[in-house]
Amino acid sequence: MALSIWESLAVFAAGIGAGTINTIVGSGTLITFPVLLATGLPPVTANVSNTLGLVPGSISGAIGYRHELKGQRARILRLGSVSLVGGAAGAIALLTLPSESFDTIVPVLIGLALVLVVLQPRLAAALRRRQEAAGAEPAHPDGGPALLTGMTLASAYGGYFGAAQGVLYLALMGLLLREDLQRINAVKNVIAALVNGIAAVVFLFVAAFDWTAVLLIAVGSTIGGQIGAKVGRRLPPTALRALIVVVGTVAIVQLVLR
Repeated sequence: MALSIWESLAVFAAGIGAGTINTIVGSGTLITFPVLLATGLPPVTANVSNTLGLVPGSISGAIGYRHELKGQRARILRLGSVSLVGGAAGAIALLTLPSESFDTIVPVLIGLALVLVVLQPRLAAALRRRQEAAGAEPAHPDGGPALLTGMTLASAYGGYFGAAQGVLYLALMGLLLREDLQRINAVKNVIAALVNGIAAVVFLFVAAFDWTAVLLIAVGSTIGGQIGAKVGRRLPPTALRALIVVVGTVAIVQLVLR
């Protein structure tokens, strides 16, 4: 279908907003997806067009965080490999399974992730104290099997729909990695690009895209990725956590009401 000039401007602006918020936190899909539906696109077409359009924005955000990515190549390869598997599985699930039961549990998952983000400093410190008291080895530098499993499942959700997948990533890595939150956020942007990318590849073979919407979101999200990197990198950890909670709460409300 052909978009009017005003619809095109709205989709482009939504792409900028989504690229910005995805780079800082995640949940940009909650901006673009409703706008695409409002233009009259069918839900599946809107979802797959949105997924493909946001890939350049994730890449742009990762480039903006390139300083924080230094020294994390091995971690990205390790987490990225399982995330690719999860993202592909989620994309296939979107095309083959009914969504009702999955939609019900998503707000619960995001709510749990928000609790983990808020409590992460205390939980991580308590976990370290417990390991030290028990004489256990320090936590695996890349989170071990627990993080690999969690990232696989979170990426399956990301390939399926993706709203607030960044919140899930930040919660998991924040709890299981001994790492600065900004460096974790940098890894999150790379993982999101990989997951959206593999999901888009799956969709390319079996789903219908609106290529005008894809292009508008791609250009907008690329601009937004750079904006988000400039803003996000300047936020102190407390402010970043507060923003994550706000965005995640909005995501829960939208998902429950839609």
